[in-house]
Amino acid sequence: MDRRELLGLMGIGAAGLLSATAREATARDHEHHEHDEHLKTLGECAKICNEAAHHCLGELKKESSGHREHHARAHELTMDCQAFCTLAATLTARSSPLAQYAHQACAEACKCCAEECEKGQAEIMKDCAKKCRECEQGCRSMCKAGGSQEKTTSVR
Repeated sequence: MDRRELLGLMGIGAAGLLSATAREATARDHEHHEHDEHLKTLGECAKICNEAAHHCLGELKKESSGHREHHARAHELTMDCQAFCTLAATLTARSSPLAQYAHQACAEACKCCAEECEKGQAEIMKDCAKKCRECEQGCRSMCKAGGSQEKTTSVR
């Protein structure tokens, strides 16, 4: 019995194989679209964090700034958040097995950054908080899609 006959007996003809292949391709396309959207969100978050950090640095340079502690903390968190967004995007783009851990850390960095930026009065700070919340949500989704948090990855 050749392969074609065996597949026929199993009820999987050429059309069935093509259909299964098409479903797999569609699933891969959907997954790539989700990754592309998340990469876009990570990039936007990194950008707004840099802009907010620049704003905070400008405020810290003013001697009359009454919110120096807030701006110092926000500057630190926006720079850290930007770094985590960049790392998560880099690992995602190259399909690293460690990407889920970067997303977990990025989600936490985005949460902390958003909390501090929400205390700010400037529009840039509000925009940063909003984008960080979106990015946090996306990173948490990527963690769930990547499997169990308790799963260990062995890199050799």
